[in-house]
Amino acid sequence: MANIKEIKHKLHTRHSGGKAPDNSYRRLIKQAINATLQSESVDIPCVVSVLITDDTGIRRYNRNYRNLDKATDVLSFPMQTFIHAGWNGRGDLELDDDTGRLPLGDIVISAETVNKQAETYGNTIELETAFMIIHSTLHLLGYDHDNKSNTEKMKSRSELILRDIQYLIDKG
Repeated sequence: MANIKEIKHKLHTRHSGGKAPDNSYRRLIKQAINATLQSESVDIPCVVSVLITDDTGIRRYNRNYRNLDKATDVLSFPMQTFIHAGWNGRGDLELDDDTGRLPLGDIVISAETVNKQAETYGNTIELETAFMIIHSTLHLLGYDHDNKSNTEKMKSRSELILRDIQYLIDKG
């Protein structure tokens, strides 16, 4: 088995609506995804795509895919099925024939909502963004918050990973 730290995941970020994020924002998103995948012991290269948008953009996705006509902070669109939450719960994986990577899924994040939430909760924009990306990446790995037990499991995983990321955020 390969050393987890040696695995090179492919992370795509793109922008639609609102002000284009700078490179440090995109780098933070990639760090949060990589930290989550490493924490979950993901041992094969994955592909994750992230769309950074505004409230109008995410509202459209929320309406089209969840029948909820309102903006939200982040949406996850998993491309794999997990028997239970976490990398150990993976079922049959469908690797991309051309790249040999696992297409894990897509994340849509509203920078506009995340910025508002950061102010509401007294967090920095970086910390709130990292938390939302960690949360969404855990959804791609089969985590959910559909009952109290799953909510606690997801919350504890998120907080553990966020502590690792916070060091990088604070370090600059």
